[in-house]
Amino acid sequence: MEFTIEEFNRLVRARRSVFPKQLDPAKKVDDEIVRQILENATWAPSHGSTEPWQFVVFTGKGLETLANFQSELYKETAGDHFKEATYSKLKENPLKASHIIALCMKRSETRRHPEIEEIEAVACAVQNIYPSVTAYGLGGYWTTGGVTYNEKAKAFFDLGPDDKLLGFFYLGHVAIPSPAGKRKPLEEKMVWIKE
Repeated sequence: MEFTIEEFNRLVRARRSVFPKQLDPAKKVDDEIVRQILENATWAPSHGSTEPWQFVVFTGKGLETLANFQSELYKETAGDHFKEATYSKLKENPLKASHIIALCMKRSETRRHPEIEEIEAVACAVQNIYPSVTAYGLGGYWTTGGVTYNEKAKAFFDLGPDDKLLGFFYLGHVAIPSPAGKRKPLEEKMVWIKE
């Protein structure tokens, strides 16, 4: 197999987080493209080939279902920390996306590997999602806000006690592009040991 390394490098470096307010809610992504993006996600590495990822995809009226669920769960569990602005955001943001993918980790039945390795495998799957979205000319971002770490959310996503909801990937057509990316020099983040 031969790939153009320059194109690959450009693709990886072109990845941007595109937030709900930057998406065009009137334009929908074809479901088959979403399937291809998730197929790419499943080619991420996982220790022992456990493939612990589970994707729950919301689109159409399903976006309203997610919006209602997460905003009401937040209202029910926030207690004294309840903020109307957060409630509204949880209710409105899903409707700005074409699709939202709940990123779940289903713990392998064998439990041979540490939990962190299965969480990392799902993170690798999400890393595959990002350049796939970029290659299709779409936008998206991984959020861990809202009900992500709320234990009461698990049942809604068919997750057991040892499984985890790791966030949501918002996906759609870009209406407002993100600014150019920047990174600190590699020299600040790299150490070579040759002896």
